[in-house]
Formats: sequence, C-alpha cells, structure tokens
Amino acid sequence: MEYNYIKSLHLIFVITWFAGLFYIVRLFVYQIEAYHKPSPDKEILGDQFKIMAKRLWYIISWPSMLLAIGFAIWLLVLRPFYITDAWMQVKLGFVVLLIIYHMKCHIIFKQLQEDVVKHSSNFMRIFNEGATLLLFAIVFLVVLKNAVNWIYGVVGIILFGILLMLGYKFYKRLREKQ
Repeated sequence: MEYNYIKSLHLIFVITWFAGLFYIVRLFVYQIEAYHKPSPDKEILGDQFKIMAKRLWYIISWPSMLLAIGFAIWLLVLRPFYITDAWMQVKLGFVVLLIIYHMKCHIIFKQLQEDVVKHSSNFMRIFNEGATLLLFAIVFLVVLKNAVNWIYGVVGIILFGILLMLGYKFYKRLREKQ
C-alpha cells in the first residue's frame, strides 16, 4: 500500500518537473526575443520575463525535481530488485540525461537573469524538444519494460526526434515567409 502512495507522489512531481522544464525554455525564447526589441519594450518585457522565470524555476521546477528524485529513491528502497532490470538501468540513464538537461537550463536561466544572451530563440525552440524526447523515452521504458520493446522504443525516440527537427525546420520556414 505504501508503495502505491509513494509512486503516486513520484508521478505527480515528475509531471510538475516536466511542466516546469517545458515552460522555462519557452520563457527563455520570450526573454531572448524581448532582449532584441527596442526600448522601452526590451526593459519592460525583460523584467517581467525574469520575474516569471525566477518564480517558475525556484518555486516549481527545482522543488519538483528534488521531490521526484527523492520519491524515486524511496521507491527503489522499497523495491530494490528493480535496479537489476535492464529497463530500469536504461531509464535511469535517461533520468541522468534529464538531470543534465535541467542543469543546462539552470545555466541558461542564470545567464538570462544577468542579461547574458548566448543562444538564439531558434536554438531555444530546438532545445525545448530535448525534454520532450526524454519524456517519451522514460514513459515508454516504464510502461513497456520488455527488452525487445524498449529497444524498439529507443529507435522510435530517435526517429521521433528526427521528425521533430524536420517539423521545426518546416515551421521556421513558414514563420520566415510571414
């Protein structure tokens, strides 16, 4: 019974963590675009997006990540045999990539809070798909668990990533025409 409560809390905080990651990168896009606007729009929008990003990052994203990881560790303590399963090892590899993605977002967040713009808004739009790919990979691994299925799943994630990039290029061309 305890396991199901902990699992539910883990899933809730995974969802809020991903919500924070999806939204923070969109705010990065808006901050970068605001940075290139003329005054006073640049200052007004820039200050507002900084406040929004700071609240999202420190009130939702970071706590959600820490709680999701904390509950995941608790789940592994309750069911340590999962750690020997291949699907779990691959999933944990994707979780490590997700944590690295989170840390990269933190670096970009800190730079934008100091008005240091090192990336274009187009880069951020593509970067935003990283969390999507990781979400798909992790969910399919957890649901399927079967070794053959997760191998197909990883191949599917790679193909999905290629489709996302092609879709982005198509969308970018449409935006440039308008």
